[in-house]
Amino acid sequence: MIEQVILITIIMAFLISVLLSPIFIPFLRRLKFGQSIREEGPQSHQKKSGTPTMGGLMILLATIVTTLIVTYQFSTPSIEVLLLLFVTIGYGILGFLDDYIKVAMKRNLGLTSKQKLVGQILIAIIFFIIFIQYDFSTVVGIPGTDLSFDLGWFYLVFIVFMLVGGSNAVNLTDGLDGLLAGTAAISFGAFAVLAWGQGQFNVAIFSVAVVGAVLGFLVFNAHPAKVFMGDTGSLALGGAIAAIAILTKLEILLVIIGGVFVLETLSVIIQVISFKTTGKRVFKMSPLHHHYELVGWSEWRVVVTFWTVGLLFAAIGIYIEVWM
Repeated sequence: MIEQVILITIIMAFLISVLLSPIFIPFLRRLKFGQSIREEGPQSHQKKSGTPTMGGLMILLATIVTTLIVTYQFSTPSIEVLLLLFVTIGYGILGFLDDYIKVAMKRNLGLTSKQKLVGQILIAIIFFIIFIQYDFSTVVGIPGTDLSFDLGWFYLVFIVFMLVGGSNAVNLTDGLDGLLAGTAAISFGAFAVLAWGQGQFNVAIFSVAVVGAVLGFLVFNAHPAKVFMGDTGSLALGGAIAAIAILTKLEILLVIIGGVFVLETLSVIIQVISFKTTGKRVFKMSPLHHHYELVGWSEWRVVVTFWTVGLLFAAIGIYIEVWM
């Protein structure tokens, strides 16, 4: 039965996302909600200027509608589902505001870094308050070992770090056509498998709904992209995957399953530290995907390579959790 529910979920989310696209994309284009390309980015990206953005709304709608329909029809909505939807919608709204300021108010940087950080932290704190009221465990286990640590109230700091870090890391990965959609589908798929294995079927349903939604979006986001997800999608996806890791008690494993997101973030950190301390850049440009573009790789080659690396990380993560 659960196998059929999972199949129904991914098909439903995929179809909703695909069917929404021909409606949303022209609508966004009429509103002139086009992407502004940073001048300091790769020059080859300037031709993408004006491509409709905020397509993450399609992912959010497909995920939310599918999750609610399937859980009400085949299960009972749980606090886990409500927490996942809260984080997804919360970070999605934050991303929407950032995108709206960029495209409607013509401020290329959107929300200030301080405004965005305050919003991310506030959502994480509310998540923790609900989390702790329902007596969820504050124990963090080390993957592949029997070691675990009860962080107690320090778990609040841990949750803030995960949700803020996760949303920003995923956001950094959204820089090439189809890059984030593909890597997100792989990562959420891995967590769906692990949640299913734990018997957390509602979490698995949500995870699979995201997979279906981003794959449907990928139909229109693959190179050459007809629409970008914007921060509306990337911040929501980052917050959601971090929340799934927290609820499945696989917090540390997120570093492995989301290995591509980690590498992208590390490349930015390394670049900044190196330039500020030595005046030299380690990479031609960060995040990492831009480095490979400037080395001479085609955009499609970079994307497929990163998808492959993401698939490898996901397989390693599942192997560590299931067989070690």
